[in-house]
Amino acid sequence: GYWIPADEPNSKNTLIYILAHKDRETAKKSWADFSSDPEWKKVKEASEANGKIVKGVTSVYMNAADFSKIK
Repeated sequence: GYWIPADEPNSKNTLIYILAHKDRETAKKSWADFSSDPEWKKVKEASEANGKIVKGVTSVYMNAADFSKIK
């Protein structure tokens, strides 16, 4: 899923999505592979023809809490 924060200022410029990976190394490899994909590079370049639309990416590694139903 994709989420947008409910309150300003983040509601104006933040998109949140969650990806699941087996471990951090797999996550890092997946991101590196995605970032270096020639088709992605082409699409990214075209989408930024009139300026960048993404100002930065922040990765946060999370673990489900012991009491979480998704655990």
